[in-house]
Amino acid sequence: MRKILFPLLALALVSTGAVTRAGAQNAAASQSAGMAADKTAPSYDMKAQSLQDIDDMHKKFVALAEAIPQEKYTWRPGDGVRSISEVFLHISLGNYFILGMKGDAMPDGIDPKTFEKSMTDKAQIVAALNKSFDNAHAQIAAMSNADFAKALPKLGPDANEGDVIYILVTHAHEHLGQSIAYARVNGVVPPWTAEQLKKAASKAPQD
Repeated sequence: MRKILFPLLALALVSTGAVTRAGAQNAAASQSAGMAADKTAPSYDMKAQSLQDIDDMHKKFVALAEAIPQEKYTWRPGDGVRSISEVFLHISLGNYFILGMKGDAMPDGIDPKTFEKSMTDKAQIVAALNKSFDNAHAQIAAMSNADFAKALPKLGPDANEGDVIYILVTHAHEHLGQSIAYARVNGVVPPWTAEQLKKAASKAPQD
């Protein structure tokens, strides 16, 4: 995962205000050796956690998409930035595209070059979200725990199928945050937040 997601950063000791090249190389070598030696088994079930996360993102994306009025679907924060409908379609496409890194086929009828701008109808977009998240759940559920460690050398020397699922989940989280910001700017409170506020208000002491 480290080699396909993040560059290895060497942290060298500073002496007399200067960082020496030798110091940087030694720190990088030491850090790399420490990472390679860590054989500790995961302390949680990545498959179960991934399914939980993707299902939570599914519910929140659909709830938010349903809460945003149809007339706001073409709103965008500025020129050259994705609109609300385009963000929802981007995450739908991403759910297929990212899984394609481990060999899963793109569904028929979806052109990655045009899909994000292919519709603005709210009902159609909610359906697209549901379909893509249902597919993501099914693909993860079909994997064995051993599959998460299956090597994917085309993505990097230490890459595996679990890395792909990690990217899938983090991509969903990233764009949920973006979608929440879009909704808030347009006066829409995320439904799960509105529900929490409602519950809190019902428990507040009455005068």
